[in-house]
Amino acid sequence: MSGHSKFANIKHKKEKNDAKKGKIFTVIGREIAVAVKEGGADPDNNSKLRDVIAKAKANNMPNDTIERGIKKAAGDADSVNYEQITYEGYGPSGVAIIVDTLTDNKNRTASNVRSAFTKGNGNVGTPGCVSYMFEKKGQIIIDKEECEMDADDLMMMALDAGAEDFVEEEDSFEVLTAPEDFSQVREALEKEGIAMADANVTMIPGTTVQLTDPEDIKNLQKTLDLLDDDDDVQEVYHNWEE
Repeated sequence: MSGHSKFANIKHKKEKNDAKKGKIFTVIGREIAVAVKEGGADPDNNSKLRDVIAKAKANNMPNDTIERGIKKAAGDADSVNYEQITYEGYGPSGVAIIVDTLTDNKNRTASNVRSAFTKGNGNVGTPGCVSYMFEKKGQIIIDKEECEMDADDLMMMALDAGAEDFVEEEDSFEVLTAPEDFSQVREALEKEGIAMADANVTMIPGTTVQLTDPEDIKNLQKTLDLLDDDDDVQEVYHNWEE
């Protein structure tokens, strides 16, 4: 998948998120709750919480909403009981799909995820059935139009901060890190005022699948849309080359 298509996908996703603020704020709110429960309410001592706050700001979540979420999680820690569950399966023509969820009702979530796969003519598989096709990486996408720094200088800054790779595309830069180095690289770029279009630990497919049958495309899109609409679903990864 080229960096160009990744950036186009991110812009498309953000436009969808802008139309569904309630969904993205619910997703981030749960991530805040889990981060606070795991590492405390002080972002200075909790890198995971710092990353979630950066994600919240990138999605235009108001500061008071972020603060409210942190205080609620810190003051009511016993009630924060989200379970992280990952589902793996196949869409049409063997497209590999990974679904990360955060849920307070795993029966409901399992039912909804299975239904989304079934309605798109796919099926949920066993744990590990497709994850071997992906590599977990920290990924930072920078819009060229928003970045005044010279490409070589930006590359050296990212590599010095601990990045593994730097790719220049037509309209964006992509910085890749090991998952454990993601926070320090993101924070180093943030400190230098680099605006990030997207910054996440993600699953990157080793190979991609192209769909040519309109019915397959329609079915896969149905599954992805149903998953996208589910509040329990945090992230969906796939190897379809859109």
